[in-house]
Amino acid sequence: MFRNWEGIRWAWAKIGPGAVPIKTPEGWVCIFHGVRTQCKAHFVYQLGVCLLDLKDPSKVKAMSQDAILIPEEQYELVGQTPSVVFTCGAVVEDDGEVKLYYGGADTVQCVATTSVKRLIDACYNR
Repeated sequence: MFRNWEGIRWAWAKIGPGAVPIKTPEGWVCIFHGVRTQCKAHFVYQLGVCLLDLKDPSKVKAMSQDAILIPEEQYELVGQTPSVVFTCGAVVEDDGEVKLYYGGADTVQCVATTSVKRLIDACYNR
């Protein structure tokens, strides 16, 4: 899916899939995890978002240059695997609110809220 890594400055070590893509009129919104290294041996897992073409999902229309969720809270920083936020799923409500379920430090299950509009805006870095 991701062939062009230019501009992704927060996920240089590796990336992986996340929640099931969300179908919108603008395209498929995909939340994924990306990993960067810190202090050589410490991995930091963060979440990003991209927008894929609705008719041809092999085409990336836009991608966030910055992570949309990073480990900041104590329960995300300390646990079985420190410094991890890892998406597990997303639920889109009728009003456009998105409940983004994620794991914190491979120890707790968490939920963050946002909106479809904010996710699409993040893809375009606005």
